Amino acid sequence: MPFIWVGTAKPAFWNSAHTTSTSPVHIGFTARDRAAVDAFHRAAMTAGGRDNGAPGPRGPAEMKYYGAYVLDPDGNNIEAGVRG
Repeated sequence: MPFIWVGTAKPAFWNSAHTTSTSPVHIGFTARDRAAVDAFHRAAMTAGGRDNGAPGPRGPAEMKYYGAYVLDPDGNNIEAGVRG
């Protein structure tokens, strides 16, 4: 399901463990599997991105979310992740 959120505060459905981004924009992409998340992170690092969260589990265990984050040259946070 596509998800777009634009705002300056936390969405109502976030819990106390979530934080807002300090980057100008946060864009997330759904990956097909963990290997794709890992490949995204490696490619971004090779292309000059800055690490903002190496591939790994994110959030509470029940979310079953695996993601990675990089900052582009403008400081935007780019995410790839997969659930399950």
